[in-house]
This record gives sequence, structure tokens and C-alpha cells, in this order.
Amino acid sequence: MTKENQMPDPAVPAVKPAQDVPRRARPLLTLEVLRRQELTPHMVRIIAGGPNFERFAGNGCADAYCKIWFSPDGAPLDGTAELEALREQFPREQWPVSRTYTIRSVDPVARELAIDFVVHGDEGLAGPWAARAVPGDPLAFTGPGGAFNPDPDAGWYLFAADESALPATAAVLEALPADAVGQVFLEVGGPEDRQPLRAPEGVTVTWLYRGGLPAGNTGLLAGAVAAAAWPDNNVQVFAHGEREAMKALRDILFTTRGLERRQVSLSGYWAAGRTEDAFQAEKRTPVGKIL
Repeated sequence: MTKENQMPDPAVPAVKPAQDVPRRARPLLTLEVLRRQELTPHMVRIIAGGPNFERFAGNGCADAYCKIWFSPDGAPLDGTAELEALREQFPREQWPVSRTYTIRSVDPVARELAIDFVVHGDEGLAGPWAARAVPGDPLAFTGPGGAFNPDPDAGWYLFAADESALPATAAVLEALPADAVGQVFLEVGGPEDRQPLRAPEGVTVTWLYRGGLPAGNTGLLAGAVAAAAWPDNNVQVFAHGEREAMKALRDILFTTRGLERRQVSLSGYWAAGRTEDAFQAEKRTPVGKIL
């Protein structure tokens, strides 16, 4: 799941757009919305399926994601044209845009999958769509991508995430060995944003509340991880969320704790003060790189 935010920082140099050359795109898979569930005041779950579900091929990863495609006006693509055809037919400013989201779960028996969306009113692109989605609406995406699975040889597990990575964290927790031990730190707005999680008995979950603080680099995750009990370095880390918060965790994990790169899955899902498109463009610049 991704989270979209407000205006880009004018102090950051603009990133030049890529050349208007159509890229080879993966085929679209278009499902239909079956139902919508309001999980919390700020998170909605869309369950999708339909006749095309048999075309969905999972990748065997606990943290699998897809790219959901929209027209520039915010309407979801309906699957009547492939991405390459749309890019060849229209100028760049009219190309479809994508938002990256975790595939929360897949039920092959019921022939449906679930995707969770952070919603904040009319803010963003995918969130408002999910808040208004009704049965029969199209959901067109490419994927899945992803490569993360829990390491069965890890001695313990550490998770740190904000609500943008809550679906991914929940999915990975469900994939842990039954005898796993570890710690989970989840930053959300308040108690109303908590969700029930299925985790092994040996894994403790700590919710961190921002209260009146704006979402972003509050320091809550870094503070919690820095103060956490640390049995040894035989740990696997899954830390995803706001970009600057992940940079703060990077320094704790690699500099303070001395972990190796192979032990850590660290990713920025969004950046405070950036639109989704600006955030994605900055990934190619020094400010946007975490590792």
C-alpha cells in the first residue's frame, strides 16, 4: 500500500521528466470490485474478483504488491486497452498513472483478493477512489511484484512501520513460523486506527500513537526501535514507511546495531510534503535513496 501526501517542497530541485518514450508494460489484469470494508476511520479494504481472477498468478512472496492504474483524471482504467496502446495513442501528460499497493491477501477458493487503502478525505488519488468504490467498479493492475519472505533461520524478527505499510506488515506476520519471536512497532494516528493482527504468540505488538502530530517523520519509530530490547544480531528486519523515518531507522540498524544488508528489508513508501509522483521521481536522486 502506498500513501500519497500534499505539496512538494519548493526547496527541492525539480526532477526532469523521463523522455516521452513508451516503456514496455506488463499486461493489465482487470478485476471488479466485489465489496468494500471500512477497517478503521482511515483504512478501507477493497475485495476484488470476477471472471478474470483465473489470470492472477501469485509470486509466492509474503510481501507482494501490485501497481493499480488510473487515468490522469483519477478514474480507474477499465482494461479495454493495454498500457502500451494508451501510451502510443496519447501524449505523455495523458498517460495513465499508477499507485503501488500491497496485496493484503488472496483467497483462491473464493477467487478474490484484498487490497487495503489509507484514506484521508479527498487527499491523493487511490484513497478517494477506494472510499467511493462500489461493487462492479473495475480494478486494473499489473503485477504482482515483490521478493520478501521471512527467513526461517532468523533468531527473531523486528518490524517497524506506519499505516502505509500496515497491510504489508500484517501479511508478513501471518507468514512467520508458528514458533517465531519478535517485536512489532506500528505508528498510527490513534487507538481508533488499530487493527486486529494475526501473529505468533511469541511476537509482541506495540502501537505508537501520533496524537496531534502530523504523519511523517515523528521520530516515534526510531525512538521505539532504539530503546527496544536487542537479544542479539541474529535478526531479520522488516521496516517500511515514510522515507525520512526509514532513513532514521537505517542509521540505527546499520550504524548502531551493525546489521548486514541481507538482514534488512527497508523501504520508503511515501515522503511527507511530496505528491506521489514527486516522491517516485525523487527515488532517482540522492534525497530519495534510502540504501
